[in-house]
Amino acid sequence: MNEQITVVLPQAISANVYWRTRVIKNIAMTYVSAEAKAFKAEVARRLRAVGVASPLPGRVAVSLTMYPHRPLDLARRMQKLGAAWDDGVRSIDLDNSIKVVLDAMKGIAFDDDVWVREIVARRAEPDGEARVVVTITPIAVAQPQTGLFGEVQ
Repeated sequence: MNEQITVVLPQAISANVYWRTRVIKNIAMTYVSAEAKAFKAEVARRLRAVGVASPLPGRVAVSLTMYPHRPLDLARRMQKLGAAWDDGVRSIDLDNSIKVVLDAMKGIAFDDDVWVREIVARRAEPDGEARVVVTITPIAVAQPQTGLFGEVQ
């Protein structure tokens, strides 16, 4: 599959929940939590549902749009704060969302996050349920111009 992939994922869990650290006899061990494993399984299920059968090979660009949950007191917030009503809506930080989502897609949508060469991310105005819309686009590697005998020009 070398085409662009778009998938709607659940809101990412906090990085503080994704990884856990345990200290045993002065040795710190960091591991993926049960919540993280459940999130990754849901990400895999949704990627498979949109046709991802294997990781995209090579370089990719990733675009993420995070939609926080729309609060029940929307009308009050809009009346009080006007156009900036959503500034106070609680949500995972955008930068934490990026890391958690990329880690959850690793090995499913792309082989490793080392292949992510471009990231575009934004936090959108809450419009309903919390979610992250992710688009992954393969990036072609430009081949150098070669001469008649294969030498690089």
